Amino acid sequence: MDKVKQRKRRAAHGHPLQQVAALAYRWSEAGRLEILVLSSRETSRPVIPKGWPIRDRKDWKSAEIEARQEAGLVGRIARKRIGQYRYWKRIDRQFVLVQVSVYPLEVTRQLEDWPERNQRMLAWLSPEDAALLVDETDLGTLILEFAGDLRRREEPRTGFRAEAGKPVDAAG
Repeated sequence: MDKVKQRKRRAAHGHPLQQVAALAYRWSEAGRLEILVLSSRETSRPVIPKGWPIRDRKDWKSAEIEARQEAGLVGRIARKRIGQYRYWKRIDRQFVLVQVSVYPLEVTRQLEDWPERNQRMLAWLSPEDAALLVDETDLGTLILEFAGDLRRREEPRTGFRAEAGKPVDAAG
């Protein structure tokens, strides 16, 4: 039985299908946090790099591979997911519920060429803009929560107040 038929059968029995995603982020030269949003191939809607888990690979590794194939991203991916969200995916003539596990990927570089380069548009946005742009409310919330947590952790190390991109003074 092929993978599409297996997925449809699983969905027909009320089980959400499973996907993995990479929440790609970087720090701009001004010290601002940026999140990558790209267009989906079929509908051109704003998404993050995601796909089906790869057989015999850990979910975080599958997410890392998706980010490289879809956006040419290389970096450090967390082995622990930061959350999940659900969305409806069209497979053939029906819609199925998909649950996506999200792994943060700190991007260190972007390749000049990658498999889906000519099939997608990419944009680095503030977390607030990225959260507004994606269709899935739970994904938007996940982006904002991750950004808040990351900014609180990174502020003392970088010496920048992440929200304003200004140096932190003694008064705070």
